Amino acid sequence: MSPLAPRLSGRELIKRLSQHGFLVARIRGSYHYLKHSDGRSTVVPVHGNEPIGVGLFSKILRDTELSKVELLP
Repeated sequence: MSPLAPRLSGRELIKRLSQHGFLVARIRGSYHYLKHSDGRSTVVPVHGNEPIGVGLFSKILRDTELSKVELLP
């Protein structure tokens, strides 16, 4: 695991975000749109077991206002 970002697949990231109150609002192709009841939202691509890249992972953290530590098991 890189010190910059955990190597999570899209499916695993969605599971961890759901533990923080995010729900899949809709799916368009391989893109899952997640929303939180307080208005936060993000998009997570699910491409098999391919890990989410460091830049996209950082963007998802900014969108969700969560820290990397909060998403680790």
